[in-house]
Amino acid sequence: MLEIHYVWQWPLRICHWVNALCVVVLSVTGYYIGDPFAIVTTPTPYVMGTVRFVHFLFGYVLLISLLVRILWMFIGNSYASWRAFLPWLTPGGRRGFIKMLRYYTFTGKQITYEVGHNPVAATAYIGIFALFLIQILSGFALYGQYAPGGLWDSAVGWLLPLVGNQELRLVHHVVMWLLAGFIINHVYSSWLMDIKERNGTISGIFSGYKYIEPRDIDT
Repeated sequence: MLEIHYVWQWPLRICHWVNALCVVVLSVTGYYIGDPFAIVTTPTPYVMGTVRFVHFLFGYVLLISLLVRILWMFIGNSYASWRAFLPWLTPGGRRGFIKMLRYYTFTGKQITYEVGHNPVAATAYIGIFALFLIQILSGFALYGQYAPGGLWDSAVGWLLPLVGNQELRLVHHVVMWLLAGFIINHVYSSWLMDIKERNGTISGIFSGYKYIEPRDIDT
């Protein structure tokens, strides 16, 4: 019989929604910075300056949120642990990964019933963390140009001569679209797993609770 259990702790849930908000705000403001779409009739409105301020502000928020999430990989429960993102290191994890990969690619009908992330989703999140890292490094490298020799120019300004200014902007822009594609897939996959597993996948990221079999609980 299914029982309700507390799976997603509140720091993880807060980081999840802060990250989601940051991706949306940073994407909209970043797109505007690259291709202004707001029309003003007088030179008085400080539209670009305001948009850039919001963009940089949420860049800092995303950085802090990711640092908190990384910290929680080491002090949170087993479902938030860094080990949860490396399922293919164990035989059972590899079997689960293959089973879920077959399901997602329409070559199999069986799914794994996981308390936390399923193996394919967990592996995909490693890629998302990598994309976040690219955005943070490239974004703050570009940001650091306003103050040569300043904090961000000293910390990550080395990327500019290594990659090139315009090339770095292109990478920053392309990753934005990759994250947008991930959000679409993430929402669909969460909805799909909520229907298939019937364990409160979607409601769990709000409340932290999921309906699971007692035998599946980590002890």
